[in-house]
Amino acid sequence: MRLHLTSINSNYRMLFNEVIGQSEIKTKLRGLVEHNRLSHALLLCAPEGAGGLPLALAFAQFLVCECVSNPKSDGPFPEESCGVCPSCIKAAQLIHPDIHYVYPVVVRKTGEKPISADFINEWREFIAQFPYGTIFDWLQFIQAENKQGNITAHECNEINRKLSLKSFESGYKILIMWMPEYLRNEGNKLLKLIEEPPPDTLFIMVTEDEALILPTILSRVQNIHLPKPSVTEISEALIIRAGVNPEKARQLAAVSEQNYREALRQLQHGEDDWLSQLREWLNAILKTGPANQVKWVDEISKSGREKQKQFLLYFVHLLEQAIRLRMYAGAVADIPDSEKDFAFRLNKTADLAAQQAIVQELNKSIYYIERNAHAKMLFHALTIRLYHILAAGEEAVVT
Repeated sequence: MRLHLTSINSNYRMLFNEVIGQSEIKTKLRGLVEHNRLSHALLLCAPEGAGGLPLALAFAQFLVCECVSNPKSDGPFPEESCGVCPSCIKAAQLIHPDIHYVYPVVVRKTGEKPISADFINEWREFIAQFPYGTIFDWLQFIQAENKQGNITAHECNEINRKLSLKSFESGYKILIMWMPEYLRNEGNKLLKLIEEPPPDTLFIMVTEDEALILPTILSRVQNIHLPKPSVTEISEALIIRAGVNPEKARQLAAVSEQNYREALRQLQHGEDDWLSQLREWLNAILKTGPANQVKWVDEISKSGREKQKQFLLYFVHLLEQAIRLRMYAGAVADIPDSEKDFAFRLNKTADLAAQQAIVQELNKSIYYIERNAHAKMLFHALTIRLYHILAAGEEAVVT
């Protein structure tokens, strides 16, 4: 089965302005090139959904762009690759002969020794559709099933061979390695190349967890840490790129915990009216009683793990807004009026300790959902726990 993550990037271009947020990092990378201070090995440390891979692709295109490599003497240094020169076009199509790609792959047939180049067609298609995709998305995309992705010793030998050759067209030979944490001890084969590379050779590694990278490699690279995009940046991206209405975009951005990939996944369920669903649940808990609680639990149990998880994340988001409103003397948060009204009602229904207790229960339930807990049993138990936490409230949440 191929990946079904919502695709809104089929015309994705490898430009800095296509990368969500990261303005400070972009400026830093441009400055390294302009002032000839670029390290031969960079490690972009980016949380999931922060855009580490899109930024690496945009930076590689920037380096090979003919307008950047030959800037006008009487003008400012370019802030962006031109996007139209032959080098930019090849880089955007992932066919530039001086930009190489390494990523985890799987064995398709017993006895074979796969390398990234064997999957290059899938890689190009994946990047075109899902530039913010995760390793899980990639393995689904190549139909890995239960196989584990890996960057092998055979791949390391191929890297040494490729980077020992002269560049074909540009001044740089660039290797983009996505997920170097999938290098095992075989990665030590690359140490000499990383430490003493041929002239104008650049490693750009992109990781989500630098703690899993071989210490011998970590000590030889320049670390650049990418922050998560802001809620506003993700919201604007959803509005512009996916045509999401502003209120829904802000809702998705908030509950995705500043993870653009997660926001896209939640967009698959964008028509769900979480607020009405939450009102119905809390009414059943506080007003209408066990029969309606059972009915509500039966309905949500049919919705699938992803929807269940997203619904609970949304409830956590509203509780966090309620706590902020309480702690800052009713200050108006940057949330839609419907959510703001609901947050005020939550503050009337439960005190701070109760709200914190509910958040803990919701987070535990999210943890169990991710581990395939029985949905009906989980939501029945959660309903009972919320009843005991909220029972002392004087006012129902809804109406």
